[in-house]
Amino acid sequence: MDASGRRLGKARLPEGVTGMARLHAMVGEHAGDDDEVEVLVGIETDRGPWVQALVAAGYTVFAINPLQASHYRTRHGVSGAKSDAGDAHALADMVRTDAHQLRPVAGDSATVEAVKVVTRTHKTLIWERTRHTQRLRHALRDYFPAALVAFEDLDAADTLELLAKAPTPGEARRLTVSQISAALRRARRRDVPAKAAAIQTALRAEHLGQPDVVTGAYAVSVRALLAVLAVLNEQVKTLQGQVEEHFGRHPAAKIVLSQPGLGQVLGARVLAEFGDDPDRYTTAKARKNYAGTSPITRASGKKRTVAARFVHNDRLVDALMTQAFSALQASLGARAYYDRQKARGANHNAALRQLANRLVGILHGCLKTGSLYDETTAWSHHVEQVAA
Repeated sequence: MDASGRRLGKARLPEGVTGMARLHAMVGEHAGDDDEVEVLVGIETDRGPWVQALVAAGYTVFAINPLQASHYRTRHGVSGAKSDAGDAHALADMVRTDAHQLRPVAGDSATVEAVKVVTRTHKTLIWERTRHTQRLRHALRDYFPAALVAFEDLDAADTLELLAKAPTPGEARRLTVSQISAALRRARRRDVPAKAAAIQTALRAEHLGQPDVVTGAYAVSVRALLAVLAVLNEQVKTLQGQVEEHFGRHPAAKIVLSQPGLGQVLGARVLAEFGDDPDRYTTAKARKNYAGTSPITRASGKKRTVAARFVHNDRLVDALMTQAFSALQASLGARAYYDRQKARGANHNAALRQLANRLVGILHGCLKTGSLYDETTAWSHHVEQVAA
């Protein structure tokens, strides 16, 4: 499509190098010998080989949110009809008319892209471990409730070992103190004798159960869940090392780690989700809007409401809210800011979200100036209030 909206060509391109070569040929056919021609591309993703190849070719690539594209499609028709050709036309027209309103794909470095890959996989495995732990909990509640009393952490190494050795109530009652103690020592637990005695007592207590054939079926299922959890524990630990290694190579790691509430893993997640393109966030407000921590104001006539953002990067918000919670203990200024929001009537989640929003602004300033976090500079007003 040219600047006037006239369609210059149409094709369905295959994946891979073949499709990219054909796209370059189509562009070259219409551009001719004009080396100054600007090619704008609209695409509904900001990652993947195609995006990287388009950016490397010198095209200006706009990653358009699918929700934006869906709303824009209604400008071309209200019937609700949808097709790949129609979507492509809408994206091309959107880039042609509203390029000044769109954000080009961020020019993140390969280093931060690598951090993003390992941090996202690490977090995904943690979520999967939580899901499998909940499945194990539900299964034990149905046929082996004594295990829920005996073991506090179902995904802990000693719990997995003992449940794998005795997955039924009958087998668990036969576990000796020495067997339980050995598992606790291998898991590096403290106060082993007392804990072993408490676990044995809990496993031998009377509880309602299931028929033997049903109990046997549950035991088979639980063994499978235990095997999956053991692998997940191992891979989560392995990937944590990779996260720390990749994050440590990034030049902004020291600045990120200087922020209150951020450690190696959480800091890596925050950096990965924000990216490191220095031109992506022109202001602290832009970074806060992307983070989803800043509020949305809706004003129409005499009505004005301020609400939290619910459309955001879930991984980034999860990391920022965790940082805010940790910062309550790590920073006097952060605690004073949180208490101030609570005094104004905000509940815990709202106050924590506002603190996260403030921390994003502090991080933005540190990254822009290349300076480490300073408690006095960041929270001088609030620290003075607490000191008074």
